Amino acid sequence: MTGKGKKLHSRFVGPYKVIQRVGSVAYKLELPLSLFRIHNVFHVSMLKKYHPDLSHGLRPEEVEIDENLSYEERPVKILDPKMKELGRKQIPLVKVLWRNQGVEEATWEVEEEIQKKYPELFLNQGGHEDAEELV
Repeated sequence: MTGKGKKLHSRFVGPYKVIQRVGSVAYKLELPLSLFRIHNVFHVSMLKKYHPDLSHGLRPEEVEIDENLSYEERPVKILDPKMKELGRKQIPLVKVLWRNQGVEEATWEVEEEIQKKYPELFLNQGGHEDAEELV
């Protein structure tokens, strides 16, 4: 088209999975994290049906989902201990490095729970009963 800017051209992105029907004329979509600023409920006039295209790679009807599939993330190492004050209680926490995750994804967990589930992480480390150790 001549004389019109790109802003006025219609644009569709996707395809995205429909999660839920909202009322009689809108749908909630499962959007990727890159579109987190966009509200995920759209009026039907803003949507169009996806027609499979071989150039897109996998055909949707070929994908099978195993409903019994599960994945458990396992801890690799305790990075750091600390005490958290909750009212008058002191709760020991540990920073846990998880398998297949970087240090920036390490999480703070309650030490007692991690010790129960993964005692092997504490074999070469002394516990920290005294809060003074954490200062």
